Amino acid sequence: MNVNFSTLNGLIQAVVQDKRTNKVLKVGYLNESTLNYVKNSRQVALWNVKKNEMQPLEGGEYHRPLTLDTIIANEEGDAVIIKAIPEGSTTGADTFLGDKNLEDLMFLSRLQDFVEKRYREMPEGSYTTKLFEKGINKISQKVGEEAVETIIEAVGGTKDQFIYESSDLIYHLIVLLTCKGIRIEDLARELKARHKE
Repeated sequence: MNVNFSTLNGLIQAVVQDKRTNKVLKVGYLNESTLNYVKNSRQVALWNVKKNEMQPLEGGEYHRPLTLDTIIANEEGDAVIIKAIPEGSTTGADTFLGDKNLEDLMFLSRLQDFVEKRYREMPEGSYTTKLFEKGINKISQKVGEEAVETIIEAVGGTKDQFIYESSDLIYHLIVLLTCKGIRIEDLARELKARHKE
């Protein structure tokens, strides 16, 4: 990656994006030392021009440092896109130029963040904990049961009940995905790769 710090008094422009959603999280600048910090630490930071200091960025629902995924420079080398991975969803928590990331579909990502937290912490009394304790065979069986119930409602039920059963199916599928270490965004990328406009 070739960068050119000579055009903006030792700075280059930087756009920080959520790698999973391409949501713009922050726009700012990097100097050479900040860029080196980002590359070496794998934590995202920008140069604060007003304070004349490096500012590590936090994001996601846990307000933890943003992890670097990739840095992409433009042809001139005077601007970069930083693809970052927040810990947890940034849905509804981040705002850029008044654009809130509040799309209903993005809730599926946040829901999986919640399921993953349950998987890590396994709190007593939680339905999701009980699913994880039963193991992957029982979780898979539950997904199958929910699929059958969804089909039954599709064929002979009401619209509201079909939505209800479909939601159960998606929830239990997310639990299964989490058990397998797969994100719902991985499914979206697979479907996107198959789609030909």
